[in-house]
Amino acid sequence: MVHTTRSQPQVHKDRRDYQNLRNMLPFLWEYRGRALLALACLVLAKVANVGIPLLLKEIVDALDKNDQTLLVLPLFLLLGYGALRLGSSLFNELRDAIFARVRYHAMRNLSNRVLAHLHDLSLRFHLERQTGAISRDLERGTRSVSTILNYMVFSIIPMVVEFALVAAVLLSQYEIVFALVTFGTVVIYVAFTLAITEWRMDFRHTMNRLDSEANSQAIDSLINYETVKYFGNEALELRRFDETLGHWEDNAVKSQTSMSLLNFGQGGIIAVGVTFIMVLAANSVVAGSMSIGDLVLVNAFLLQLFIPLNFLGIVYRQIKYSLADMDLIFKLLEEQPEITDAKDAVALKLSAGEVRFEEVDFAYQVERQILYKVDFTIRNGEKLAVVGHSGAGKSTLSRLLFRFYDVRDGRIMIDGQDIRRVSRSSLRAYIGIVPQDTVLFNETILYNLAYGRPQASREEIEEAARIAHIADFIEQLPDGYQTVVGERGLKLSGGEKQRVAIARVMLKRPRILIFDEATSSLDSKTEQAIQETLREVAKDHTTLVIAHRLSTVVDADRILVMEGGRIQEQGTHEELQELGGLYHQMWQLQQKERQALEMMPMTDSVT
Repeated sequence: MVHTTRSQPQVHKDRRDYQNLRNMLPFLWEYRGRALLALACLVLAKVANVGIPLLLKEIVDALDKNDQTLLVLPLFLLLGYGALRLGSSLFNELRDAIFARVRYHAMRNLSNRVLAHLHDLSLRFHLERQTGAISRDLERGTRSVSTILNYMVFSIIPMVVEFALVAAVLLSQYEIVFALVTFGTVVIYVAFTLAITEWRMDFRHTMNRLDSEANSQAIDSLINYETVKYFGNEALELRRFDETLGHWEDNAVKSQTSMSLLNFGQGGIIAVGVTFIMVLAANSVVAGSMSIGDLVLVNAFLLQLFIPLNFLGIVYRQIKYSLADMDLIFKLLEEQPEITDAKDAVALKLSAGEVRFEEVDFAYQVERQILYKVDFTIRNGEKLAVVGHSGAGKSTLSRLLFRFYDVRDGRIMIDGQDIRRVSRSSLRAYIGIVPQDTVLFNETILYNLAYGRPQASREEIEEAARIAHIADFIEQLPDGYQTVVGERGLKLSGGEKQRVAIARVMLKRPRILIFDEATSSLDSKTEQAIQETLREVAKDHTTLVIAHRLSTVVDADRILVMEGGRIQEQGTHEELQELGGLYHQMWQLQQKERQALEMMPMTDSVT
């Protein structure tokens, strides 16, 4: 058995780390004052930190002199030493407290922008996306902003400031060889860290890809829980998931072992550099060119530099990983919506509510055309039905009218206005859709009803429920309107979900209604009840009904029969029956199927 998985690009091949860091700056701009204040506290903390070894040198030299100032001067210096330590701690904590708002607000802004962008992307993107992978990429990407800011402000910048201060002291007070050896060691350390870490990045990127893939597989199998059970394929799903995790595990082990090599190399470089500098300092003390206090000062500087430097590899790796995660988010933000408002788009001005398709051609893919020269009008208050076999292009009409896609040729007009020239928000505000598969939020019935118009009053919501004939059912529930419907509304039956969908559409108060096979998945009794409700709510509305079952549209003012993306016949039910064409054949076939179903219980009772 061959299993195929959707290939994912190796994003690290064309990452743009510098550009992504620049893209992050606008998210900090709102709190730029806080950021600058935090940086000022950072500099003050490092000034105090570098001042500690300098004061320690003076204390040691003062004690070493053993003269009459012994009881006065060291006490003053010791008090200063304590004050510097206190100041270093104080400014570090102030920096953390002040910068917290900057960091977490940047995460919040980025999360909001990504979600808004995802909602703005076109239906085609969402039909092709993998929910699990997008969810994991979003989680890692927003977290990467916090990680980068954390390491930049709390590790990288403090280290650079401290290095600059130490360099100033070493170059001004000691032989240049001390500065050369100290920073030569740093250069070698950084070069080694960069080289090894870049080599290790492939493992991390592969881990990220496999992690997203495994997460997507797990979520997909849970979403399709019933299908998995129907076919007894639990083992198949677990095996597919485990195979992906197995590849992830191999790369995780390689990443960990290569990190051990990196850590050992870093430790070796630091050990050699520290030993060399201590030998130089000790020789200078013996030669009399340096005091014992100078030796203590150099040693303290080394500890202050190399102890945090020991974590540079970890910091660098985390920043690189975070940049890789951030790259996924910014590439997602660069994804262009397929459908956008025209630059000169105006709000739709609805008067009569007349809808017209003029010679519309459409294709989801260039090589597979769906609609051919479709031309019809739905007049104000008219109920127009579109019927046909599966794949005839019926549901495509509603997607085009709602402007999930744009026509390839021809145009769609509402009251004489091309829908491509009006804003999407104004267009969609006037259209209400009851889809075939109603998906509800895992929230209360009240929340799902109010979704049609969130600002509606409780009385208006209950009135919409009564219109949809679901109010009595809701009131009989133990929790009433506060009943949680479950994920995708699975705690409700198909008919109950459809009534909720009808109620929230009515609460929206649209002038144009679309029923897209709204009863095709229901049993006959429930279908008849829902059809009666639909007839009531469609009064005085421009209504498009897309249906497979012809019995649901016999009362339509006009019926279009589609086949192969073209309108083959049109007229009332009676006219089409008299015509004896495609509609008549479909009607006869469905009537025979219905009679066969009605006969089945009788046959069972005889046997």
